[in-house]
Amino acid sequence: QVQLVESGGGLVQPGGSLRLSCAASGSTFSIIATGWYRQAPGKERELVAGITSGGTNYADSVKGRFTISTDNAKNMANLQMNSLTPEDTAVYYCNIVALIGSGSYSNYWGQGTQVTVSS
Repeated sequence: QVQLVESGGGLVQPGGSLRLSCAASGSTFSIIATGWYRQAPGKERELVAGITSGGTNYADSVKGRFTISTDNAKNMANLQMNSLTPEDTAVYYCNIVALIGSGSYSNYWGQGTQVTVSS
């Protein structure tokens, strides 16, 4: 089993920045892919940014403003968010696809962290 703990959310003014972090822990696992998702009130959860060994991908709405990164040695992922707008307000979730000890792939979610962009 793998546990994900997110941190770094909060209230920020438009134009400001936040950095979200996601720490993974648990039994033997290897992270194959990491993603940050968000869900705003009344909307479906959407992929914001993803990263694998093959590279990164971003939602069009955040390209040039958000940067996803990982520290594989620490099993951590980060999402640097710059030039935030009120439309970025949502609960942000960390997600990983991991190869676990049994040799199977599993999908894990963090508990979510609130990001509010408001003046």
